[in-house]
Amino acid sequence: MTLKAARVNKGLNQQEAADKIGVSRTTLQAWETYKSFSTVAQLPAIEAAYNVKYDDIIFLPDDYALSVKAREA
Repeated sequence: MTLKAARVNKGLNQQEAADKIGVSRTTLQAWETYKSFSTVAQLPAIEAAYNVKYDDIIFLPDDYALSVKAREA
């Protein structure tokens, strides 16, 4: 599941989730739109906020592999 789906499944808006994780709403929004990514140190807070394991969350966009391939070409 995506980071956004995990948040929605928990019934949180972005501000509520950001407060639980300890980041700004704009940071969370950037994570959800793949403009930036959380650090490893932030994973426990994400897991606690959404009550999921980090390996159940997709942190990269579906087309990530394709975009990497395009950059390599």
